[in-house]
Amino acid sequence: MRISYGKGFEVAPPVLMVDKVKALQVEMSKLPQYEPETKHYFHAGMYCREVFRHAGVTIVGKVHKKEHFYVIASGTVVVTTDDGMRKLIGPAVVMTKPGSKRAVHAITDATCMTFHVTKAKTPEEAEIEMVEHDPLAMLDFDNKVKKEVLL
Repeated sequence: MRISYGKGFEVAPPVLMVDKVKALQVEMSKLPQYEPETKHYFHAGMYCREVFRHAGVTIVGKVHKKEHFYVIASGTVVVTTDDGMRKLIGPAVVMTKPGSKRAVHAITDATCMTFHVTKAKTPEEAEIEMVEHDPLAMLDFDNKVKKEVLL
């Protein structure tokens, strides 16, 4: 779709970062999949998801339904944000808005964490509550390659 501003001047609408990340996900789905080490913690109505990834790895997440904190606990990563790509050196905190879908490339080994307010008691329940269902996602709630992808 193009937008006309008269006298033959047309401009394509800007491509949103979430659309760029979705396109990246499609291309990455053609490659061997990486299963990052993932830990889950529940405490006092909160859920913390801790994900370690090795240097050189890029991970594409899912679309988030709710606001939450995204923390780079250690390491250096490049993260997609609504304002573009940001290089972050841990410790660093990013506020995540609903509708966000991020790609994270680890420059060094890195540990990143998300913190969510929830009534969920299991990682599976938290996934249903916090992220949009994505039939194209290659990994499950525990960052393991989905069995149907292996077929």
